[in-house]
Amino acid sequence: MMRYVNYELDKGLAIVTVNNPPVNSLTEDMSNELRQVFEELKKMEDEDAGSGVSRVKVAILTAENHKGVFIAGADINLFLSIKDREDGENLGNFYQSVINPISELGSPVICAVNGLALGGGTEIALACDIRIAGANAEFGLTEVQLGVLPGGGGTQRLSRLIGPGKAKEMIFTGKRINAEDALRIGLIEKLVPEGEALNEAKVMAAAMLKNAPTAIKCAKMAIDEGLNKTLKEGLLVEQKALGLACESGEPVEGAKAFLEKRKPKFE
Repeated sequence: MMRYVNYELDKGLAIVTVNNPPVNSLTEDMSNELRQVFEELKKMEDEDAGSGVSRVKVAILTAENHKGVFIAGADINLFLSIKDREDGENLGNFYQSVINPISELGSPVICAVNGLALGGGTEIALACDIRIAGANAEFGLTEVQLGVLPGGGGTQRLSRLIGPGKAKEMIFTGKRINAEDALRIGLIEKLVPEGEALNEAKVMAAAMLKNAPTAIKCAKMAIDEGLNKTLKEGLLVEQKALGLACESGEPVEGAKAFLEKRKPKFE
């Protein structure tokens, strides 16, 4: 058991929960635990590769709601020690090392946002594959108000998700946007009533868990790796991903189940 971040793993679904009152801020200790959890999940994936067993198929990242907050930004006290360029680069390296393992998980990661997500909270949501937000959610990369910029991947992931113009508007103004606006510009994929984000994430995860886990992981790889390639290059990535999926044996089971009119047993 960790102090700030824990996870439950049951039948392929990992639910990661952040709990660091009063506002789930990204203190050094909490950040290190978040990194450790996703590195542990990734290690399970690597150990299971090629074994025919997949302990981790889908992950949900959520947080205990404290004072209407999902995950607040970085611990402001960390900024007090910044004196020069090297300190700034080290700070960015630290937060990227915390958030990158979320996006590097081979399985889909669904983020259930149940309140205010500012700075690092938004960056964590951006590192996930799919974002579901309750009606009380707000998002914002407000770092410029403190004399810094989003250093946990925010400038890169937000611009890829909603386009450079909208990303620059959000980052340069530091403004917050509500869940409805986040849905409109494509920052989140689904908007649900307040308090329902985690339940909706579980419903979506259940739909994924019915499908072939290797095929899903390969599809995620193809999408992520193909984003910054030409169409021709991306199609080659897709071929490679399809090959890996077929190597798993899942297509044979899927075809047999279809012909025999039964549910497939991909494990």
